[in-house]
Amino acid sequence: MIIGTAGHIDHGKTALVKALTGVDADRLKEEKARGITLDLGYAYWPLANGEVLGFIDVPGHEGLVRNMLAGATGIDFALLVVAADDGPMPQTQEHLAILQLLGIRRGAVALTKIDAVAAARVPEAREEIRALLANSPLADVPTFPVSGITGQGVADLRAHIEEAAKKGSQKPAEGYFRLAIDRAFTLNGVGLVVTGTAFSGRVRVGDRLVVSPAGLDARVRSLHVQDRKAESGQAGQRCALNLTGERLSKEALRRGDWLVEAAGYAPAQRLDVRLTLAPAAKTLTQWTAVHFHLGAGSQPARVVLLEGETLAPGGAMLAQIVLSKPEEARGLDRFVLRDPSARHTLGGGVVLDPYGPARYRRSPARLAWLAALEHADHGEALAALLEEAGEADLSLFARVRNLRREELPQPPVPQPSCGVTTRSGDYLVSEARWQVWAGAILDRLARYHEEHPDLVGIDAERLQRMATPAAPRAVIEAMLEELRQQGKLARSGPWWHLPEHRIRLGQSDVQLWQELSPLLAAHPFEPPRVRDLAGCLHEEENRVRLTLKRLARLGEVYEIAHDHFFTRQAVAQLAEQLETLAAKNGVVEAAAFRDRIATGRKLAIRILEFFDRIGYTRRVRDEHRLRRQGPALAGMERQTVC
Repeated sequence: MIIGTAGHIDHGKTALVKALTGVDADRLKEEKARGITLDLGYAYWPLANGEVLGFIDVPGHEGLVRNMLAGATGIDFALLVVAADDGPMPQTQEHLAILQLLGIRRGAVALTKIDAVAAARVPEAREEIRALLANSPLADVPTFPVSGITGQGVADLRAHIEEAAKKGSQKPAEGYFRLAIDRAFTLNGVGLVVTGTAFSGRVRVGDRLVVSPAGLDARVRSLHVQDRKAESGQAGQRCALNLTGERLSKEALRRGDWLVEAAGYAPAQRLDVRLTLAPAAKTLTQWTAVHFHLGAGSQPARVVLLEGETLAPGGAMLAQIVLSKPEEARGLDRFVLRDPSARHTLGGGVVLDPYGPARYRRSPARLAWLAALEHADHGEALAALLEEAGEADLSLFARVRNLRREELPQPPVPQPSCGVTTRSGDYLVSEARWQVWAGAILDRLARYHEEHPDLVGIDAERLQRMATPAAPRAVIEAMLEELRQQGKLARSGPWWHLPEHRIRLGQSDVQLWQELSPLLAAHPFEPPRVRDLAGCLHEEENRVRLTLKRLARLGEVYEIAHDHFFTRQAVAQLAEQLETLAAKNGVVEAAAFRDRIATGRKLAIRILEFFDRIGYTRRVRDEHRLRRQGPALAGMERQTVC
C-alpha cells in the first residue's frame, strides 16, 4: 500500500512521516537548509508481517501543487495533515479537493503540533476539520491528534495505518504493466535507475519494457520493490528499476514518462473523459486551455465538451481532452485539470476511452459507448454495451481497459450473445442484433436484385454500407460467410447475391448479342473493338459497350483490355495454346505466343497480361509461367443468358 501526505505548507507532514517511519523524506540540500519540502520525498515502513508500506511526502507550498500531484496520483491511502495552531488552510482545502478528484476514499487525518497549543484548542481544531471534510469522500475517516516532536498519538495513528494496510492496494494487478516515472538517475556500478508507482500489471527481472511516449526499448536488469531487492513487482507498489537499453539515458527520461509492457504500449492524444468542474471554478467553454495532470506528469491541453457548449461550476459532463503530446492513459485512470498558469485547480475526473476520435465525437453512438464505459466493473461495462449498442469490440475494449484478451470477463447479460473472431479483432454481438443485421442484408439484396436484374450482386463493402452502415465491417464480413454456409447467400467472385438469383438480360440485349456473337467469333483471337462492332451494326457505341459488360458478368465474354472483348470459347482456346507452349520448357514468351496465335505483338502481350491478372499465369521478368492451379477464367459461375 502507498500512503501519501497532503496538507498546507509547514503543517508538519515531513516530521510526521519521520515519526512514523524513522526516515527523513527531505532528500535535497535546499530542503534541509530552508526547512520546507520542495519535491516528492519517499520513506518505507516494514511491518511485522513482512509487508513494507511506502510513503510519499508531498510539498505543501501553493506554487508546488504540480509536484504534489505527481505523487498523489499513485497513492492508495491519504494522510491529510492539519496543524492544530492554524487549522485548515488554503492548501489544505486544495489538496483535499485534489484527493477527491483522484477518487481517493481511504485515509486518516493527523492533527499535528498539539504540543504547541493549549489543550482547549485541540477539540476546536477537530471540529474545524470535521466541517471541512463533511461533504468529501473522507468525511468518515478518523482524526488523530499527534505530535511529531514528542511522539504523542503517533502509536495510535500507526496502528490505524497498519489495520488499513490489511486491505492492500486497490490498483489492478491484471493487465499490462504500467509505471509512472517520477525519478530517473544513475548510480555508480549500477547504471540507469527509474522509480515510480506501478499503476497496473506485474514486472519481473528480464522483462522487456518501453518508455512512453518516446518508444524507447528497455530491459529490466534488476528490481527493488518498496525499497527491497526483489525479482518481481506489481500494481500498488513503489518500484525502482535498473534499466538497460540502446538509446536509454538519464537525459532521455523525465518525470511524467511511463514505463509500460511492450505488448501494452499504446500512447494516445485524445482522451474521452467524464469531467467534473470544481464548485469554485469558472464556467468552462469549448476549447478552454488547461493543464492536464495524470500519473507523475502534466502537460498543456484543450477541453472539448461533448454534451453542451458550457459546463457550469460544480457540474459534470462527458468531454474530450486534446493533449499537446501523447499520453499513456487508460480507461478508469483519474486526472486533474488546472488553469494554464497552474495556479488554480479547475476540476478533474476519470478517463473513459483514451482513444477518442477527432470526428463524430458527439454522435449518439459515440456517447452511448462512453456511457457504457462509465461502469467501472468490466463485466457490467460489456453488458451495457450489448444492451445499448448490441455489439462490443472486445479487442478495443481490452485496449481501453488495459486488459489482456484472456482477462476479459463474461458480461452478466440475460440475452444470448455470440463471439465473432476476425482478422481485425474479436467482437461480442447480441443474438437479437445479429438477427437484425442478417435480416437487413437479405432484405437489401432482394430489393437490389429487383432493381438491377442484369447485375450479379453487390460487393461486401457496398452491401455493408447499404444494409448495415453502423455495423463493424469485420463483423459483417463474418456474418456474410456464415449466411453463405447456411445456404442463405451465395458468392460469385466478389459479388454477393441470393442463391436463387440469376442475371436476366433484357430482350433488346439478347437480340444485340445474337448480332455481336458471330462478329466476335469470326476472328476469335483478334476480335473487333467496341467502336468497330458499333460501326458494323450501326448501333450506339455506349449501348454495345454496356451490353458486352453485362455479358462479361455472365461469363459469356471477357474484357481482355479496354473495350476489347473475347468470347468465352476464344479465351478457353487461348488457354490451351498457353498450355501447349508451356509444356515444352514450363514458360511462355510473348514472341512465341504471338506466333502461335498469329496476332500482333501488342495484342499478344495484352492477352498474356490478362492471364497474369486472373491468376492463370505468373510473370517472371519477360516470361510467363503457368500456375499449378487451373485458371479462374470467369471469376464466377457462368449463368445462362435469358
